[in-house]
Amino acid sequence: MKLIASFQVDHTKIRPGIYVSRRDAVRGGYITTFDVRMKSPNIEPAIHPDAMHTIEHIVATFLRNSPFQDNVIYWGPMGCLTGCYFLTNTEHKIQPREIAPLVREAFQYLANYEGEVPGASAVNCGYCLMHNLPMAKYEAAQFLARKWRFHYQHAIRATTDNGVFYDA
Repeated sequence: MKLIASFQVDHTKIRPGIYVSRRDAVRGGYITTFDVRMKSPNIEPAIHPDAMHTIEHIVATFLRNSPFQDNVIYWGPMGCLTGCYFLTNTEHKIQPREIAPLVREAFQYLANYEGEVPGASAVNCGYCLMHNLPMAKYEAAQFLARKWRFHYQHAIRATTDNGVFYDA
């Protein structure tokens, strides 16, 4: 099997920021998958699942209520718990720097959030006990304080007689 695009990125060099993970042309527009990386993989501790679950709920709610709401396809955590994926649908090839102000606004909203976590009830959530608002706010503030990067460094590929190898 071919190695998927997100595994062809050198994760030892990823730092917090917003990256284009992939872009798909669909019906005259583009679905862009952004890698919103909050932590340096394999260097910093991952975000606790309870905090990540709360980040997912609050940021997704913010984005789906923003002026950009018609372009939001999905917001959710990465399996490695070092960031989130943000899928958008736009007419042009939207770039990370274009989406950064909206992401920054969403994380500022989270960092200042007070009250009940939206959708965190047994009726609305698959595991409503797995939330941690104070830790989610802390992680949001930490992410906002970082210098964000916008371009991946891809893994080096070596082709041999036996196939293609990746150094990621």
